[in-house]
Amino acid sequence: MSEAENTRVVQDAYAAFGRGDVPALLGYFTDDIQWQPVIGTEKHVPFSGARTGKAEVAEFFTRVSETEDFEQFEPREFVAQGDTVVAIGHYRAKTRATGKIFDSPFAMVFTFRNGKVAAFREFTDSAAINGAFA
Repeated sequence: MSEAENTRVVQDAYAAFGRGDVPALLGYFTDDIQWQPVIGTEKHVPFSGARTGKAEVAEFFTRVSETEDFEQFEPREFVAQGDTVVAIGHYRAKTRATGKIFDSPFAMVFTFRNGKVAAFREFTDSAAINGAFA
């Protein structure tokens, strides 16, 4: 697929996330997707840790929806090169367990294989997330 097509897949995946449509979101991923959310979060953060495959990624989204409420989630820029799309944006969320808010820019890296996302990595202020869940 072209860089423009890959970017469109990422944008459509964000739209599915925004609607809370996890089944549609999972449809954009390979069956063996390698998922690395928020690099640097500690074990007390409910959604920390790498995952492999759609079932484990679905569990990640369940944990996110059960533990935090997004007040803002804005992918603002998309940079594509070859089979990689990087989304640069900002989010703010409130943790349900502590009531604390984390507010941070992010960079999310999507790597494609055969038109689907095969790998995901997220870079953000992990110290803010660790603190919000502490």
